[in-house]
Amino acid sequence: MIDHPEQTKKLITEIEAHLPIEARLSSALKGMLQRQMSLIFPSDQCQLVDVFYAGDEGGIACRLDLASQEADASTIVSLTHLIFEKRCPLYRQIDRYQKHRVKKLKKQNGRGF
Repeated sequence: MIDHPEQTKKLITEIEAHLPIEARLSSALKGMLQRQMSLIFPSDQCQLVDVFYAGDEGGIACRLDLASQEADASTIVSLTHLIFEKRCPLYRQIDRYQKHRVKKLKKQNGRGF
């Protein structure tokens, strides 16, 4: 199991209470979205407008508003691909979740899964 179910559920509830939340796209995510959607983003800023759990395999998923009229309003990405400012009220909780999840995924992939 990658995620701690109770902690993850609590974090989702806390995120929902603070929506929308400003975030930035990681450079890897921004590049992938540009290639897949053929869009040029003037900024890497976005707003997290919805959140849900995609199971242990997918983790916490977020629906984004990419602040682009051309962008699909239903863009869904993993929470681990977003960057949050330290002034975000949930920065510590989100950062802890992201680090834990990435560490577990690396460990799992290192075993050949």
